[in-house]
Amino acid sequence: MEPISKSVVRKDHAPKITGTSIYVDDYANTGVLTGRFLRSKTARARIVSVTVPELPPGYFYVDKDDVPGVNKVHIVMDDTPVFAQDTVEYIGEPIAMVVGPDVRQVEAILAGIRVEYEELEPVLDLRRADTVFFDYEYGRGDLEKAFAEADQVFTEEFSTGYQDQTYLETQGMMAEPEPDGRLFVHGSLQCVYYVHTALMQALGCGPEDVHVLQDVTGGGFGGKEDFPSILGCQVAVAAKKAGAPVRCVFSRREDLEFTPKRHPSLCTYRAAVKDGRVTAMDIEVLFNAGAYTTLSAVVLQRGVICASGVYNIEHLHVHGKALKTNTVPSGAYRGFGAPQTFFAVEMFMDHIAKDLGEDSLEFKEKHLVKQGDKTSTSGIYHFPVPLPDMIEEVNAACDFRRKHKEYALPQTGRFRRGIGMSLYFHGAGFTGSGERDIIKAVCRLAKHADGTVEILAANGEIGQGLRTTFPKIVAKELGLPLEKVRFEHPDTARVPDSGPTVASRSLMIVGELLRRCAVRLRETWVDGEEQMVEEHFKEPDFMIPFYLDKFQGDAYPTYAWGVNAIEVEVDTYTGLTKILGAYGSFDVGTPMDEGIVMGQMEGGFLQGIGYASMESMDYDSRGRIRNNSFSDYLIPTAADVPNLTCMLHVEKYPDGPYGAKGAGELPLVGAPGAYVEAMEQALGGSVRLRHAPFTPEDTMKVIAKEGL
Repeated sequence: MEPISKSVVRKDHAPKITGTSIYVDDYANTGVLTGRFLRSKTARARIVSVTVPELPPGYFYVDKDDVPGVNKVHIVMDDTPVFAQDTVEYIGEPIAMVVGPDVRQVEAILAGIRVEYEELEPVLDLRRADTVFFDYEYGRGDLEKAFAEADQVFTEEFSTGYQDQTYLETQGMMAEPEPDGRLFVHGSLQCVYYVHTALMQALGCGPEDVHVLQDVTGGGFGGKEDFPSILGCQVAVAAKKAGAPVRCVFSRREDLEFTPKRHPSLCTYRAAVKDGRVTAMDIEVLFNAGAYTTLSAVVLQRGVICASGVYNIEHLHVHGKALKTNTVPSGAYRGFGAPQTFFAVEMFMDHIAKDLGEDSLEFKEKHLVKQGDKTSTSGIYHFPVPLPDMIEEVNAACDFRRKHKEYALPQTGRFRRGIGMSLYFHGAGFTGSGERDIIKAVCRLAKHADGTVEILAANGEIGQGLRTTFPKIVAKELGLPLEKVRFEHPDTARVPDSGPTVASRSLMIVGELLRRCAVRLRETWVDGEEQMVEEHFKEPDFMIPFYLDKFQGDAYPTYAWGVNAIEVEVDTYTGLTKILGAYGSFDVGTPMDEGIVMGQMEGGFLQGIGYASMESMDYDSRGRIRNNSFSDYLIPTAADVPNLTCMLHVEKYPDGPYGAKGAGELPLVGAPGAYVEAMEQALGGSVRLRHAPFTPEDTMKVIAKEGL
């Protein structure tokens, strides 16, 4: 490890551990109005009328007619209304907000409002959806010839469900009119400039008329990428009308029911096999976008790019669609479309190997990409692919190869064991040319006269450690003690737009810009003077330009790599599964702080295990999310995987700070494939499992069907 990898005490450790950190719900209540939503109770309808009771003094009803600018929230496409316009498109869609000083009175007013609907037929089933939000298609080689010459052709369908981010702190935003006429919006969020841009459109104002601050944020996992733009616009419109501060913080039930989740997916794979090798894949990827587009475009882009996995498939065709249903909009979640398709391709390769009578790991190893090979989008893997070494690291940790062959033999008795392995990557940074053409990151360092240095960047601390790792980079280059470098929560009034805190880009992209800033400051340092240096993103020269219309080129400059193995024991009497061990080797380049990175690997891996095994969420026949509490939406705890082993494999990226790559999303991506393969092995050689999560209820169904 590099010297910078040595762990330090996190800069936000003391305030969080002592309870002095100020979250959006911790601000004083004096003069602050509470906002609560009037939500749709039907999945699809025209709003005929809304009857509002007489309001007491100091209480306000806020709806579409109060939006001073455009009644659309700017995300990727402007289709999500601030407040419902003429129709509602899912259960829970905000029609209006009632604000006032007493939350009980606010709720009483809401209970007295009557909405008359003209109900329309909703589309709830992804298979019946016919409105296509986004459609991407690409390929290479001669697919028709490869299938015509195949010895065998395999076809399978795989599905994945919702996953809720279940951050510790629910969604919460606050808007405050300031004496100078500006509006101050702050709260629990990931991307201050996303919210800032959305506010300008909804309020019809200029960039100087509103500023956005990230408060201390209790976790995001993608769930606070797009939604704070929606909630921020709503509280801002309410504050404008009321002429007073307005705050809205969700209850846990409200958060679970009405905020974006991971896209459910339905993937169909067809493969041609010739002489024991997969020569072609024809892949269809369907994502359930829900009622509005939100972030489905970029989620689908990553999903289809990852659809062929870490395998060198000569002839390839991938077609992906994000489809509208009248359900809660889907959004960003750690992994961002990749967990869905990596699960599908890993299980598909497992099944082909079994049908060919081969060991699945040995079969996968024959197909692995290597440095210099083409990516799925006809880019290039420019840097070493360390998967073979990482496989051996995991094998040494859990004796995978021996166990995998042993557990494949027929098993008897009450307890049956299985072990599975998944191989995967996560493209580091924003997809395609997004960094160059859309984000265009800028960051600054401000040196004060007393010799302290302040980092000015828009990226937010959401638990991943940026308030520690950014200062470590700057302090190292300047030769300063860590306490001499500050990085506060970003405020758009003070910091340039260094881009969103998404896509595992902050450390690799912005961290490198800050390192370059520090080098320039070191070279021009003048004691006792205030100085400012600035750096702008420049795409690496080696990049093959990415064209979204053709889906060709380097989708990412480099890749973080992962290998996961999970060993299970199934009780055939009860259907309960015990995870005997979960093992991961993760290549995120040089860690900027080993303790922080290991925490990310362990937490993300466990989150992926939850996605694979227990986090089952669905909607009822009316389209309403059924799992709206921790009683019926289960997430894993430390007790669920007592033996969790994570290892770091370092393959440096020369354009990242000291060799660092993106880290946050990688550890979640591979768990479903490893877990479900292990379950399949434990339940018997003839069983084929094709969906995640695979819950104890699913296990009982297989036990009953197979007579285990």
